[in-house]
Amino acid sequence: VLHLSRMGPVTNTTHTPFYFILTGIPGFEASHIWISIPFFCLYAISIMGNTTILAVIRIEPSLRQPMYLFLSMLALTDLGLTLTTLPTVMQLLWFNIQKIRFEACFAQFFFLHGLSFMESSVLLAMSFDRYVAICLPLHYASILTSEVICRIGLAIICRCVLAVLPSLFLLKRLPFCRSHLLSHSYCLHQDMIHLVCADIRVNAWYGFALVLLIIVMDPLLIVLSYVLILKNVLSTATRTERFRALNNCLSHFLAVLVLYVPMVGVSMTHRFAKHASPLVHVIMANIYLLAPPVMNPIIYSAKTKQIRQGITRLLFQRKTH
Repeated sequence: VLHLSRMGPVTNTTHTPFYFILTGIPGFEASHIWISIPFFCLYAISIMGNTTILAVIRIEPSLRQPMYLFLSMLALTDLGLTLTTLPTVMQLLWFNIQKIRFEACFAQFFFLHGLSFMESSVLLAMSFDRYVAICLPLHYASILTSEVICRIGLAIICRCVLAVLPSLFLLKRLPFCRSHLLSHSYCLHQDMIHLVCADIRVNAWYGFALVLLIIVMDPLLIVLSYVLILKNVLSTATRTERFRALNNCLSHFLAVLVLYVPMVGVSMTHRFAKHASPLVHVIMANIYLLAPPVMNPIIYSAKTKQIRQGITRLLFQRKTH
């Protein structure tokens, strides 16, 4: 690590292999094997939970509705997030493998941020689905057709790829020379940008624009959809209907909190708590990346009757076979 930290400016144009150095849990390096147990359990829960959600939606004809198609997009995104960080986290905790190649680190950075933004976009699409279902129930089937859902899914993918690619290229052209030691066991843009020894004003302004576009605008639009839903429900529905409508939104509301609270927390930590203990940064980053993939399947399984029934039938069919 010391040898790599003293290296001069290095970019992807050099002929010598360039590695970043990943960091585990600061101060607990001797306990990495024990720490790997809860991490492995969380990854296993995420993979099994999201795979089960996808399997249930696929085999249950009654779940071929817009709400559950958006839920399958969310499960795919969570599965992608899990599989993106799992290799570097577990190989570091199990085998103390800290090196990651320049190209591999940038690939992980691309998928990590792209899928994170995709999760935000899918939750925004799901809020639109809830708005149409509650405020325009008679037009629900005609507005959210299969073709419209496919177009929304394609727009989400394009939006996230086009959002991350410029930051990828802006960072890749810069020299890294202060240190090659990252603060986490995966490659985050907020972490990598601190290792650059060049003018990063363009990167900073683009990152700020991206924060406004996704981390600020998406939650504001979601809040707007809930304001419109509440206005409609409180003005037209009976007490029982209000409870049923708000209960239908509860799973989505919890998923929104699970994503945005850690996302805002990690952004605030990197911006305003730079001198805080490295352990604080590591804990916040891990909560940000692990909470949504682990919690979303649990939330939707617990709060959605159709998903619970589908899981029961899936398990019963496996036992009978």
